[in-house]
Amino acid sequence: MVKDIVQFFEPFLRRLFPAGISRDRGAPVVLRWSSHPSCVGLARMELRKVLANWGLSELEDSASLVVSELLANAVRHGRISSGREIETRYLPRLGAVRIEVYDSSPCRPAVRSLDPDALDGRGLILVAALADAWGVGVRDDGAPGKVVWAELVLPVGPPGEGVCS
Repeated sequence: MVKDIVQFFEPFLRRLFPAGISRDRGAPVVLRWSSHPSCVGLARMELRKVLANWGLSELEDSASLVVSELLANAVRHGRISSGREIETRYLPRLGAVRIEVYDSSPCRPAVRSLDPDALDGRGLILVAALADAWGVGVRDDGAPGKVVWAELVLPVGPPGEGVCS
């Protein structure tokens, strides 16, 4: 009977807690994405939910832009072989969040010199400006490719500090 009750509520729980979203407040969240550009908006939406769950909503705007840029780079430049996907990991830190984007391309991203006439090429400049730290590393899962990561930390000090009236 208990098993029947659990099975009855399972579809509702899946809607409340989509795949990859842990109900544990401090657990990392791992999500996998296709290489379609529409995944960028979905990743932003999931990150907002996660940050709210972790009490880090204050980082939402900057973190959303950072994940957008990192994931858009992976979609655009990362080689996604058959059966592989792009992976995002959101990891809670004390008063901070670490955003990681894994793809299977060995090519490391680099900040471009700013061309005022270019239509693109500003993503990593934005990431560097918004994140407290960012970098590129080797994947820790043994798969080919790289991880591009960024860390955002909550501002220190009382709200409004440094504001003159």
